[in-house]
Amino acid sequence: MIEKSQLQHLVEVMDRLRSSGGCPWDAEQTHESLLTYLIEESYEFIDAVERSDRADMLEELGDILLQVVFHARIASEENGLGVDIEDVAKGISNKLISRHPHVFAEEKALTATEVESNWEKIKSAEKGRNSAGEGVPLGQPALALAAKLIHRAKKHGENAEPVVEIKTPQIVDQATIGDLLFAVVALAAEHGVDPEQAMRSRARAYKESLSIIE
Repeated sequence: MIEKSQLQHLVEVMDRLRSSGGCPWDAEQTHESLLTYLIEESYEFIDAVERSDRADMLEELGDILLQVVFHARIASEENGLGVDIEDVAKGISNKLISRHPHVFAEEKALTATEVESNWEKIKSAEKGRNSAGEGVPLGQPALALAAKLIHRAKKHGENAEPVVEIKTPQIVDQATIGDLLFAVVALAAEHGVDPEQAMRSRARAYKESLSIIE
């Protein structure tokens, strides 16, 4: 007898929870109602990594995996989609293969920097993107959104010109940047400005300013 994998067992547990006679709470959940939990579990994993707590990392990875299986199960129930966890696994496997031609095809071995650049080129071609900012999710935290947009723009030869002059400190490291950001947040609080909304507004404006990809 072939023993089933723990992943298969997890899928079966979720199937039972969502089926008739299962759990009323699990049965009524939707993609939308679970979003808070997905974000929360991701932050809890980040916290475990930053604390180097291996036991918590394992637990939080399990919670994130639960969210993947949960959403896949909900998708499988939606009319006309017919999507399940196997389709999710197939999709990401195919993506990894297509975006690593230096491993799975005949392209020559690349440096890590070249691999990253090639990944973005293949991704842009697959998605049919027209600008450097297209495809960047606007729902992420504002600071992460700004960093992603600037990073994406630099890959396409565009630089973010500062609109406020900042005197560059002698030492630019994580602690110094943290101090500068904290000072900006304190300034915003003093003047009754929501720093998250302020950064999000600026990042959105920057996204709109990015050039069309030729």
